[in-house]
Amino acid sequence: MFTLVRSLSLRRLALEQIPTVAVAWLLAEAFYKFHSFTLEAGAFLGTWFVLDAGVQFARSFLSKPQKVAAQPLR
Repeated sequence: MFTLVRSLSLRRLALEQIPTVAVAWLLAEAFYKFHSFTLEAGAFLGTWFVLDAGVQFARSFLSKPQKVAAQPLR
């Protein structure tokens, strides 16, 4: 966690990680009732991981236009 906070810029933390953590936290509070701190914490971290992966995928998909090089016909 410390490495994550240190390696990302403040802007990236504010725009990507804080909203993702907040959504994962709300989902965990609303739906995860395992009566075990360990299971709920693991489910929260897994949810955060999946949401962050989705955000990163969407970010890379939307920010880079796909360039297809035209190949000559032979």
